[in-house]
This record gives sequence, structure tokens and C-alpha cells, in this order.
Amino acid sequence: MSSVAQAGTAPVTTSVRVPWQAKYLALAVIWGSSFLLMKVGLRTMAPLQISGLRIFAGTATLLVLLSLTGGRLPRERRTWAHLAVSGVFLTALPFSLFAAGEERVSSALAGIGNATTPLAAVFFALVLLPSDRLSPRKLAAVLIGFVGVVVIMQPWESAGRPDLLGFGMTLVAGACYGLGWTYNRRFLGHADLGGLSMPTALLLVGSVLMVPVLGVWWLLHRDAYAAPWSGHADASGGGVWLPLLAVLALGIVGTGLAYMLQFDVVRAAGATVSTTVTYLIPVVSVLLGVLVLGEHLAWPQLVGAAIVLVSAIVIGLPARRPKSSA
Repeated sequence: MSSVAQAGTAPVTTSVRVPWQAKYLALAVIWGSSFLLMKVGLRTMAPLQISGLRIFAGTATLLVLLSLTGGRLPRERRTWAHLAVSGVFLTALPFSLFAAGEERVSSALAGIGNATTPLAAVFFALVLLPSDRLSPRKLAAVLIGFVGVVVIMQPWESAGRPDLLGFGMTLVAGACYGLGWTYNRRFLGHADLGGLSMPTALLLVGSVLMVPVLGVWWLLHRDAYAAPWSGHADASGGGVWLPLLAVLALGIVGTGLAYMLQFDVVRAAGATVSTTVTYLIPVVSVLLGVLVLGEHLAWPQLVGAAIVLVSAIVIGLPARRPKSSA
């Protein structure tokens, strides 16, 4: 889900009951598992139904937790205007694109597409964050990462390569995260009220956005779906409960609770450290795809994934400080 967490310059929290390292590892497992859950949900649901139910369930979860903890939502109109933009690129659009992409590619490959988020964030930072400069090291890492993407796509092969449209959707979804979190750093870095305020508001905006999207989608597919919440038959002969439970888990845990953990890690460890969770997500998604779903990745996809991950790690390394003279 993800996704890279660069929530800005929110104050660092000193009193944390659960160590941020535990939350960091939990995020890697939760978001790495989200691609498997989407694959299971696609057995009886359309991609937009999956993203809609995911956002609605995540929003309901955080609204309940926000009420129980006595938190409040932002009140400034300017903050909500910026949240509307963030909601497009951090919830509605990437969630829908990942689910649509997994109709054409494996969950393991979709997780690899998510690893391109730091590469995209470099470009968007140049536009939205004037203080960020493109160092030669970052430029080289981005170019190497692009080479990795080309290796995964295998354009020189006419057969046996991944579906280019499906994998392209996952790449755009990963880029959405890079844009969304960079936008948050630029315009919402000083608007964080702490606690569950910002993640709840972000998902709430995503829920509002998904209502008309699902309505239009259903009007265009009324011949196949009796209602916006009606699913289709499982081609494998399974029932509807397992896909439904998978998407609910994706919403409650993989979206609601994960967004809460994400903001906690940013506040406790900083944005730079939190971005590195992106490197572990493809590892989890590939392992689960191979071990649970029996998926298979060809050697160019594994080599390309390794190149992309290495380039993302290089981008995340702290800048070298000039040596001070004696």
C-alpha cells in the first residue's frame, strides 16, 4: 500500500508504548500481504469494488478509533483542500490501479511495481520541494532503477513477458504514492494534529471520492452487476466469503490500522527511516505469491526487481556531509 511515508516535519513523539521498530516491521508484513489479499478479492469482485470496500472499511476503523481516543479531525478549509488532492494519490487512484493491474499480472509482480515509489518521489520532490536537490548519486540511482523496470518488462520478448498494461498500472500506482506523500510534505507538513487525525482525514476524503466513482462504474456495468456491491461468480468454483473477508482484512488492517502505524513511524523515526519500509514490501509480496498462490517469476523479473530495490535503497541513503576543516 503502499507505499512510502513522507508525512513531513511532524513533531517527533517521545512517549510511544510500542517501539517504532515493531510498527515498522508490522507495516512491511501488512502492506506486503495486501497484494495477496487483492488477488483473492478479485475472484468475486471488480477492482473498483475492492478499492472502494478497502477505503470504506479503513475509514470506519479509524473513525471508531479516533472517537475512542478523543481525537479530532482537522478544521481548516485549506487543510481539507490539500487532503482532497492527497486522497486521490494516496488512496483512491493507487488502490484502484493496483487491483486493476492484478487482473493481468501476479500479486508478486504487483508488489515489485510498488518498489518504484522512491524513484518517482525523486522527480516529484524536484517540483514540489525546492530545497531538495537531485544529487549525482540520486540521478544515477533513478536511471539504474529505470533499467530494472525495463528488464522486468522485457520489451525485446514477444512472448513470455509480463502483461505490459497490467504491470504499467502497478508502476503508475507506485508513482501515485511518490507524488501523494511528497505533496503531503509540501503542503501538510505543519498541519498534523498528532494521533489519528491526519490518517483518518485522509481516508475519509478517499471514501468521499470513491462514492461517485463507484456510482459511475456501476452505471456502465449494470448488465453484469445488479448493484454496486454485487459481486460476480468465482470462476474457480469457490464461495464469496473468502474474497469478502480478504478485502475486509485489507481495509481494516491493511489500510486503517496500517495508516495509523505509518504516521506513528514517521513521527517517531522520521520520514527518511520510514521510507525504507518500501524495500521490504516486494520481498513479502513475492514470498506470499510464490508460497501461497503458487505464482512464478521468470529470471528477468527477479533480476529487474533486484536492480529496482538496490536503486531505491541508494536513493534512501542519507546525503554525505562535507568534512569540516580542523
